[in-house]
Amino acid sequence: MPSRKPIVVVKYGGNAMTEEALKEQVITNICLLQNYGYKVVIAHGGGPFIKEALLQANIESEFIDGHRVTTPEALEHVEKALKGQVNGSLVKLINKLGYKAVGLSGKDGKIATAIKRMHRKEVDGNVEEYDLGQVGNIVSIDTGLLELLLDNDYIPVLACLAADVDSNEYNVNADMFAGHLAGALKADKFIVLTDVDGLMRDKDDPSTLIPELSVSDIKKLEEDKVIQGGMMPKTEACEIALKNGAKAAVIINGTDPEQLLAVGKREPTGTTIVS
Repeated sequence: MPSRKPIVVVKYGGNAMTEEALKEQVITNICLLQNYGYKVVIAHGGGPFIKEALLQANIESEFIDGHRVTTPEALEHVEKALKGQVNGSLVKLINKLGYKAVGLSGKDGKIATAIKRMHRKEVDGNVEEYDLGQVGNIVSIDTGLLELLLDNDYIPVLACLAADVDSNEYNVNADMFAGHLAGALKADKFIVLTDVDGLMRDKDDPSTLIPELSVSDIKKLEEDKVIQGGMMPKTEACEIALKNGAKAAVIINGTDPEQLLAVGKREPTGTTIVS
């Protein structure tokens, strides 16, 4: 039996995805985590690429409270962007760097099972439901295929697509997808790459960085508007990961590749969230 190395799941996205030179630097440092004794899993979305693909297909993007409505026609183009474009380029880059990448989505080997997600919104004291189309929530993760790959030193690269038990296909929020993966794999670390140095009490003042917090602090920080906007799905994903078995979650700046190396060297960096 191979020795049990710690697993790290990296949620990759943001500016680190769209700028070619930065992308290469970040992916190099994610791969280096393997040299530091970790088994590495990468989960990604691809917002800018989806937007471009839908634009080229003349499919208008409709949003409800910031959530993209995904029609069956749109899902076809979402999948092409995620798997054909983003996933394919990451696999090529990792292999070029001398590591072994395997491109997957949650649909492969039934890794991720989803259910249709309805968006709920309170209007005049009543909760109304909105249909987002082919958008899903993860209900279970089967880690068998991933563990097989990890035990043989492959780096699985997963696009945030999943199907339900009847094989209906869904696009899944990449942060949530990654959080569920990290939890199911009992990851030693769930690394969330953002465009800032971590969670700050004042987002415009780097000196207010919160180096560590526990899951129980999240609700209060949301009430105090410390956690807001794009940081909300990130902390929610960390919460999902920790509640499902991950040991720690770390929010770091994906545009500063040195922060990734600090995680590899087990040095404090960014904001660490623990149970």
